Amino acid sequence: MCLRFRGLDDRGGVTVFVAVCVIALIGIIGVAGDGGSKMRATERADYIAGEAARAGGQAIDPAHAISGRAIVVDPQAASAAAQSYLRSAGATGTVTVSGDGKTLTVVVTSTYDTKFLSVVGIGSLSVTGHGKATLLHGVTAPEGI
Repeated sequence: MCLRFRGLDDRGGVTVFVAVCVIALIGIIGVAGDGGSKMRATERADYIAGEAARAGGQAIDPAHAISGRAIVVDPQAASAAAQSYLRSAGATGTVTVSGDGKTLTVVVTSTYDTKFLSVVGIGSLSVTGHGKATLLHGVTAPEGI
């Protein structure tokens, strides 16, 4: 004798399981794809910030350098050169010159527009890049470290 229970029918159970698995896989692909792209955007921001700091570091103060008093940057010229580089690279950021005039710090801020995570409501991720340039001079070894 065969007993059949109509209340325990499992037809359609595989469909629900597949739907849940597909949603989970799309989420994993989204995190991996957009996470990797955000890392590339951060690397680019770091690169731009470093190059902007180097560009600003070229603007040394000629009055101090020629007289031999010190090798320091002209803060206004260094900031202008770094900002000019940032504009040419299509980036925005802040430039800071240390009190002794030997270190430039550039912070680039941007956003990455997501491709996969926008489906779940995450449209963009913030990206920050950091760059620093320190002036060194010397014939056989850097002085002033």
